[in-house]
Amino acid sequence: MLRLLFLSTPVGPLGSGIGGGVELTLYNLAKEMNKRGHQVKIIAPQQSSLPYITCQEIPGIWQEMIQSSKRDTPIIFPRNSVLANMWNSAKKVEDNYDLIVNFAFDWLPLYLTPFFKCTIAHLISMGSMTEAIDDMIRQVDISFPYTIGVHTQEQAKTFPFLKNFYILGNGIDVPLYKFCDNPSNSFSWIGRISPEKGLEDAILAAKTANVKLKIFGKIQDIDYWNNIQTKYSDVDFQYEGFFDTSKLQEKIRVSKAILVTPKWIEAFGNIIIESLACGVPVIAYKRGGPAGLVKNEETGFLVTPDNISELVHAIKNIEKIDRKKCRDYVEINYSLKVLGDRFEEWMLMLKK
Repeated sequence: MLRLLFLSTPVGPLGSGIGGGVELTLYNLAKEMNKRGHQVKIIAPQQSSLPYITCQEIPGIWQEMIQSSKRDTPIIFPRNSVLANMWNSAKKVEDNYDLIVNFAFDWLPLYLTPFFKCTIAHLISMGSMTEAIDDMIRQVDISFPYTIGVHTQEQAKTFPFLKNFYILGNGIDVPLYKFCDNPSNSFSWIGRISPEKGLEDAILAAKTANVKLKIFGKIQDIDYWNNIQTKYSDVDFQYEGFFDTSKLQEKIRVSKAILVTPKWIEAFGNIIIESLACGVPVIAYKRGGPAGLVKNEETGFLVTPDNISELVHAIKNIEKIDRKKCRDYVEINYSLKVLGDRFEEWMLMLKK
């Protein structure tokens, strides 16, 4: 049995949706490790909530989202930083654990690695963003081999200096997602509503293809969202809201397909495997994590990034995709068992 301490993302409480796919990954992994008999505790920002998982809530100011950073953006911490407070709490109890797992894509946990007696494993949830964080990942990779974990090979390529790392993939609790073989006539787009997610491309493709688009997700950049509503007021799209996993799968499983149109390098793309689990094909840019998740012309279509005409062509040919094959693909490759096997192997190796 492993005694595991998980440190959450510091950008917002667990359950709020602010942390995006990191929240789902952390919860699924904690649930699977508990099921396997390991002891898991989570340290997370105040007001966090996860069913059936022990969670210590830490007060403090949330960390700024890194997505708007430039390559040379300096490291900045707010006064009474929740990230600093979380790691201060971890330091006090490190002797009680076999392994600390860091889910925060931030400079501080990487910097603190050599100051802890307990081994720290870092699950890197994004591609390369800033020089400062890259420098710390490089140092950890050299000094603490294989403590860096990434989701996909495509993500790893954004850190060309990495030499001793693990590719861990991801997974979901597949039985929670109900298969649907009788879709509606609408398409869906799901994600944080912010510029790097490229929502406007999906809207423009829906307009050109003359199909209805439903939008799901946390409105993170209100100015961006307001601008989209103004600019595309003539398009048949509808904002549905932000939902937890149970409610979201009920709504998206009737979609003809989902559109995944990121402007940046996605590390993985949880929504892709969530949708496929429901039998919903995926039309995605061949960029970052999605390029390795979607089987072109089998579980959806991969199109040239930023190419609206290719998105439209895929939309018009979506009936060629067998929805049952989408579900089967996830059951084989992205179940919680598969997720647990990969992470358990990594964690047991680091404990030695």
